[in-house]
Amino acid sequence: MLAAAILALLGGLSGCASSSSTSSASASDRPGEAGGGSTGDGASAACPATADLTEAPKRVVTLDAGAAAFLIALGLGDRIVGTAAPEFKDDFSGAMRKKLDALPVLSDKVANKESVIAARPDLVTGISRYELGTFDGTPTEKQLKENGIAAMVACDTAEGLSTNIDATYRYITRLAEVFRVQAKGKALIADMQREVTALTASARKGPDAVPVLSLSAAPTGGTGINTSGGSSHANGVITLAGGRNVAASTLGDFATLSAEEATRSNPKVILAVTGFSRQSGRQLVDAIKSSPLLADTDAVKNGRVVAIPQSILLSPSVLGVRAVRTVAEAVEDAS
Repeated sequence: MLAAAILALLGGLSGCASSSSTSSASASDRPGEAGGGSTGDGASAACPATADLTEAPKRVVTLDAGAAAFLIALGLGDRIVGTAAPEFKDDFSGAMRKKLDALPVLSDKVANKESVIAARPDLVTGISRYELGTFDGTPTEKQLKENGIAAMVACDTAEGLSTNIDATYRYITRLAEVFRVQAKGKALIADMQREVTALTASARKGPDAVPVLSLSAAPTGGTGINTSGGSSHANGVITLAGGRNVAASTLGDFATLSAEEATRSNPKVILAVTGFSRQSGRQLVDAIKSSPLLADTDAVKNGRVVAIPQSILLSPSVLGVRAVRTVAEAVEDAS
């Protein structure tokens, strides 16, 4: 799975960090970003945030089913000639799920360069910069360009502290521009923003915000507990929902806390981030509640450990409103 691949590469939100992992990666440390000049919104030389095309793409390969969902939501599903990482569709239902199920699957895991190029797309797009060239066999922007294929991804990591899900809106805007469907893009964004505003109207801010910790595995000891950093998309969701990420001071996608720091931060809510293992949401929640390292936290003592899919918390998603709602409800319950 794409999620598992990213987790293995970056340490993810797993329960234990290696002895050399003491902080989250800085912008220059992140895969694919070394030497990349930033555009100010998370984009860099290795994170193509838009594609320069003379006409709207007719054939598109999505690097994950999450990106495919954005295209379908914009009425562009008929342009998709294949997708990788189909597990991202697992969080959808109804008509959207049926449309995602009908897409040709080029790879059950991360995209394979050969199969992507063989599909003859005009455009390749995905919801994470890590999908281009980070893993062995995945296409780089340069390789795609050499084959006459444009590339663009959602550059979702903020330069500083992430406090919203604007990366989602930027990705929609750029897709709509590339496909010349700007009105549909604006309508989709307006719908999402309207729902988010209603959910967060009374959200706590600043020192009143509820401390939140996100984990994709129950900590079992070792030198650290990996969680989402302050520049992550998850930090934006948590902040919007009235929470305060206990690791927000460490800028980057990921951060590492010692067991003592995690206990001292005393999260009132723990987000059990699913999709990184075969554990169900219920199993992950139970494992986190059973961890001795978290037994003294308010979240565990009061049973406020909530499952949330990684595909909607850690990256831009059509289901971004659902992510905000899930966290907002947990935060409100803990207030």
